[in-house]
Amino acid sequence: MKISFIYWKEGDYWLGFLENYPDYQSQGKTLEELQNNLKDIYSDLNSGEIPQS
Repeated sequence: MKISFIYWKEGDYWLGFLENYPDYQSQGKTLEELQNNLKDIYSDLNSGEIPQS
C-alpha cells in the first residue's frame, strides 16, 4: 500500500501531514522519524483510535 504525504523542513524539524488527512500534522528530527510518525497516525486513523471528521 502506498501512503502519500506532504512534508517540508522548518528549522531543525521535518513537518508534514498525510495527503488525505491534512488536519493531522506531525514532526520529526529526521525525515525517517516524520515518516514513522505519519505511519502511526495512519494506523490510528484506520483502526478507529482517532476519530475522523
